Amino acid sequence: MESGDDPCKTLAKSNTRHKCAACFKQYKKREHLIAHMKISHHSVHQPKCGVCQKHCKSFESLREHLTGPLAKRTCSEIFAERGCKFCMRIFDSPDEHQEICCLPAPAPLGTMEMTCTEYLIYDPPENIEYGSEAIAMDCEMVGGGSDGTLDLCVRVCLVDEDEKVIFHTYVLPPIPVTNYRYEITGIKESHLRDAMPLKEVQEKILQILYNGESIGIVRLNGGKARLLLGHGVQHDLDCLRMYYPDHLLRDTAKYPPLMKTNLVSHSLRYLAKTHLGYDIQSGMHDPYEDSVSVMRLYKRLRSQKHQARQMNLLLSSARSTPSSTNGYDWSYKETENMNPDELFDLSKPNYKCWCLD
Repeated sequence: MESGDDPCKTLAKSNTRHKCAACFKQYKKREHLIAHMKISHHSVHQPKCGVCQKHCKSFESLREHLTGPLAKRTCSEIFAERGCKFCMRIFDSPDEHQEICCLPAPAPLGTMEMTCTEYLIYDPPENIEYGSEAIAMDCEMVGGGSDGTLDLCVRVCLVDEDEKVIFHTYVLPPIPVTNYRYEITGIKESHLRDAMPLKEVQEKILQILYNGESIGIVRLNGGKARLLLGHGVQHDLDCLRMYYPDHLLRDTAKYPPLMKTNLVSHSLRYLAKTHLGYDIQSGMHDPYEDSVSVMRLYKRLRSQKHQARQMNLLLSSARSTPSSTNGYDWSYKETENMNPDELFDLSKPNYKCWCLD
């Protein structure tokens, strides 16, 4: 130590902690904080504690922060008095708000038998502009193959944002069914006797989704094509042997805020109970019930208002250049002089928030 150095200031400097402005983790060295921000993908779109403003990767981690065994005491006490256990926000009158968040379970369609000519489909008026209106889809699977483990779609249901059925039919699978999985699907051989051929089902679903838009525009930017929602929606499309562009898919099983802390998918049954307040799939699965639950989850998260942080965009663009890591070149030397708030402003989410739809 040089003779002119103040030992107290030197000790204080050595004990300085660098705190993340989003998740509040602390680091001994600034470069460790910068390294954390490179991979964290923090943003205003992450679930946030209404008390301490901590950002969490998912609603499950936010729930642990507020109600878990290691919950922060101040946050836990305030949330217990004024928090909504469904949307995880703080309100002056939480009881009145929970009546809005806690929804009644949709009435299932059941397993009524219908012929190929009796499928349900809704033709919207030609004058209506739908834009990015969303459609929720759910399929029921039976088993094919020698051991009955190959998933075959035999029933499909599509609902609109008003929870109205716009398409529902039984589907004739391309190969024989070896396991009807009756305990789960409620489907018997008689349901498929006059079922609609798979090719015709594909055409009608794409007609609804494309909404009169050309294939080229749909694959480029979507145009007026509709968003397709589902829980494991890519698996449903695979079983229907259909393709729909990724940028028009919204999956409640793969949306990071709805996933577990370890990025494993929750079941739709868990999500409906935890976020909507009702039970589904307690017996036989119903595609209408599942479709409506997916639609309600999507609409609730889409309606969230994420207030943008006050950031200096000119400063941010001047200090960073596009990169494959979190959208910016974090190795640029000027990041060393940024405070935690400025580092947070540079961080970008690794998913598209549904509030931007």
